[in-house]
Amino acid sequence: MTLNKSVYVIIVTYNPKKWIDKCFNSLRNSTLECKTIVIDNGSTDGSQEIIKKNYPEIDFIQSVENLGFGKANNIGIEKAYSQGADYILLLNQDAWVDDKTIEKLIEALKINPSYGIFSPVHMNGMGSDLDFGFKKALGNINLDIKIDTDEKHIEVKFVNAAIWLLSRKCIEVVGGFSPVFFHYCEDNNYLHRLEYHGFKIGVLRDAEGYHDRADRVENVFYSDLYQIFERDIAMTLSNPILRISYFKILIATFFNLAIDILKNNPDKLKNKIYLRALLNTDKKKILINRNLSKNQFGAFLNLKF
Repeated sequence: MTLNKSVYVIIVTYNPKKWIDKCFNSLRNSTLECKTIVIDNGSTDGSQEIIKKNYPEIDFIQSVENLGFGKANNIGIEKAYSQGADYILLLNQDAWVDDKTIEKLIEALKINPSYGIFSPVHMNGMGSDLDFGFKKALGNINLDIKIDTDEKHIEVKFVNAAIWLLSRKCIEVVGGFSPVFFHYCEDNNYLHRLEYHGFKIGVLRDAEGYHDRADRVENVFYSDLYQIFERDIAMTLSNPILRISYFKILIATFFNLAIDILKNNPDKLKNKIYLRALLNTDKKKILINRNLSKNQFGAFLNLKF
């Protein structure tokens, strides 16, 4: 194992007991030793003491409340950056990596400076197939590393933030996660901003990570239609690439709802819910943060050298 103090891993935890050993042991077994920072979002499963006892090398930060995925990650990113991190790996609590994955990702970023983020191929928790979300996001892109090609990576528009390696330059230019998003869609927004600032996103063919979410119970964040619409609206209005206004969306929604009512379309209920979410949207907060995300240095982060 090679010690490299310029590589940091950030893990946000919330009741992670099930995955502690797989996640943290994969870092211990890595060919590249990294400094790991954990931000706990108020776990209630006793995992804090397990981590502190069994993994004393970890820099453990306890939050008294659930800050959400993005805000908690920002705390870790700020600390890693202030300590001189050249590369930062964001790793989900329910994810882990092969022993050579981090080293391969770093090498890919070194060779390809136009990329801000590299991610490995995301397998499911059993390693038997691609993670379902990863497969859905990439569509028909061929990830078979045995195909006859010299390309070791592929450029993508989206890969979820379960396993992201970011360069220091990316952190400086793009910044951290937007406070508009508490949980889910913060990675979509980050990649929109990354593209806005001229960086690319890559998946490395010969590096693998594992994301154990296939057997998860239905997620409350995706079970409520109002919440889904609320996030979709925030994601659209927060995208610095799109030229679309709140009022254009509002007018179109009113028009569609009127047509649905006149035709007694069964979709009118969905449009009513969408309209309610749209009217309740804090558009001022979203637009302020959208403009901040266009800044050229460390948006949403307090970066210290």
